[in-house]
Amino acid sequence: MDVSFLGGPRPQRGVGIVAPFDFALDRELWRWVPDDVSLHLTRTPFVPVEVSLDQARLVSEHETLREGVQALYAVAPEVVAYACTSGSFVGGAAGELSMIAAMEEAGEAPSLTTSGALLAALREIGALRVAVVTPYTKSVTDSLEDFLGEAGIAVTGRSYLGLTREIWRVPYRDVVEMAREAVAGDAPDALFISCTNLPTYDVIPQLEAELRMPVLSANQVTLWDALRRIGKEAVGPYQALLDPVARRGPAAMTPSPTLPVSRPEEPAEPAAESVEPAAEPVVLPVEPEAALASAGTESGEPLEGYDQGFASGGTDEWGGGNQPPV
Repeated sequence: MDVSFLGGPRPQRGVGIVAPFDFALDRELWRWVPDDVSLHLTRTPFVPVEVSLDQARLVSEHETLREGVQALYAVAPEVVAYACTSGSFVGGAAGELSMIAAMEEAGEAPSLTTSGALLAALREIGALRVAVVTPYTKSVTDSLEDFLGEAGIAVTGRSYLGLTREIWRVPYRDVVEMAREAVAGDAPDALFISCTNLPTYDVIPQLEAELRMPVLSANQVTLWDALRRIGKEAVGPYQALLDPVARRGPAAMTPSPTLPVSRPEEPAEPAAESVEPAAEPVVLPVEPEAALASAGTESGEPLEGYDQGFASGGTDEWGGGNQPPV
């Protein structure tokens, strides 16, 4: 059969991704990507260390980053992103900038990190006060707060799980519960959900509708920043970072204006009897949740074998509820 009429394949733009060895959410990254963009992923070498500050330092060493970028060199991505939040904030602002320099030197392509993309996203939506949700231990969460503080971003509240492994198994309902705890204090401008290994795609529009604020996540800001560097836009259902309309918040949503009603031509002579004007059509307000009905969510049931590994409400290194800023 002659299939020459199909043409193609469609030309693709390339985005390189260097991810930690334990990254498990390749599919989530792809959900933000338009059809004419391809992701080219590589991982850092395995190290037998649980999620911690030590692991964050190991997976972000400059030589490790150079090797990752060089592994992508053959497919010539237009931009390269280091998709790891803790690995890119553990060295503070200066450390994050030096990582970018090492990546660009190795691959001669514009480069970015998740933590740098987070700061760009916060500037984009005009947020200076954020609530923070993480799956990390207290010490790693403290390091994120320090990084944000260097950039002039105040953390108004936070909630963390205290996990050191298999973060990708956390169900959406746990993310939602942490989000509610984190925003319970002083009113933040936005919520940030940290860690590229924490599932967030489907929960973002639902949280924005409930909390009435922009919600950012690690994978979301990474893809948003990488794609805009090559003149493309990330795709996603009603997310404030991606959609200027959603950025105003569900509370500011207004009903669509009614279409003008066509009226017959006026008679040449006025009618003998006065006629009461027709009442204006009543426009019912649109509930914010209605706009999200088509977003779709995956099951919020916990995955088999998932163990939170912390006692709810604790405040020690291994997780806790709403934590006051340091």
